[in-house]
Amino acid sequence: MLRYAADVRTLFFVALYFATFGLVWVATPEGLASIDWRWVIPAYLLLLVTSFQGAVSTHNAVHCPIFKSRTMNKLWQIVLTLTYGHPVSSYVPGHNLSHHKHTQTRRDVMRTSKARFRYNLFNLFFFMLACVPSIMRADGAYSKAMRTRHPKWFRQLAIEMTVLMTINVALFVVDWRKALVFWIVPHLYAQWGIVTFNLLQHDGCDETSEYNHSRNFVGGLVNWFTFNNGFHTIHHMKPGLHWSLAPEVHAKKVAPHIHPNLDQKSLGLYLFKTFVLSQRLTYDGKPFRPVSLGPDEEWIPQPHETKDDLGAVGYDELNESVAHVAQT
Repeated sequence: MLRYAADVRTLFFVALYFATFGLVWVATPEGLASIDWRWVIPAYLLLLVTSFQGAVSTHNAVHCPIFKSRTMNKLWQIVLTLTYGHPVSSYVPGHNLSHHKHTQTRRDVMRTSKARFRYNLFNLFFFMLACVPSIMRADGAYSKAMRTRHPKWFRQLAIEMTVLMTINVALFVVDWRKALVFWIVPHLYAQWGIVTFNLLQHDGCDETSEYNHSRNFVGGLVNWFTFNNGFHTIHHMKPGLHWSLAPEVHAKKVAPHIHPNLDQKSLGLYLFKTFVLSQRLTYDGKPFRPVSLGPDEEWIPQPHETKDDLGAVGYDELNESVAHVAQT
């Protein structure tokens, strides 16, 4: 059923997320007041990690569906929606069609020039908040446009949202405190993590360069847990490439050409230098303070534009369209 055997790892960590959530919920029948934090804290940390992994799996799914069956992929999107608390379908406009096609420009709702604090650690914490208004406006406008122009996509979005909101309400009715701590907070952490990772991967890079437009984190441990999400240059060059193939293709097509500073071996060391020590630098080591590009520029296609531009195609076709744009 899987297109790539490597996605057994994806299935495992998604299952681990739901198992961990079920454990902490069932094991606290008398609410938060009776929690034995000695075991709940490790379980809660695992819940945060696996929820973030669900967000990474969402990113992977909208670029390269994991199942051979289209029906299974639609069901999988509903499952992933519950791992990080946001409809998977809505990832397409802000990420595939805005960020990938218009990287670091006014049409990129997650461009890193929105990070404006002088002390860079604040940018790490609050970059998501700077992007959320733009993401919500773009998602809303795109969804409104697709309601009539691409009803199948809109219907899938509506199903994902309905399932998510139904479970949200049910959990809050049962125990709103537990729902807030065990359900909502991990989802917010996952959403913060997947948006903020964009800051790490693009800040100070050259979006006009064929190779130096993205920063990579090539350490083995972080890529095992994030499904090779550290290999970002090749992902922009070939968005439809399955994550399991990224290290090999990066080594062949990216590593010989990219600036050496853009292949970071340690994510932890980069975080410490860049954010704790506030060394915000360009990819070639110069002090960096981005110029504000001003307000977002409208990027949602008009009705007279082509079907591919509307995103009114299956994900496989969309991947090919976005990959072509990235390569040219």
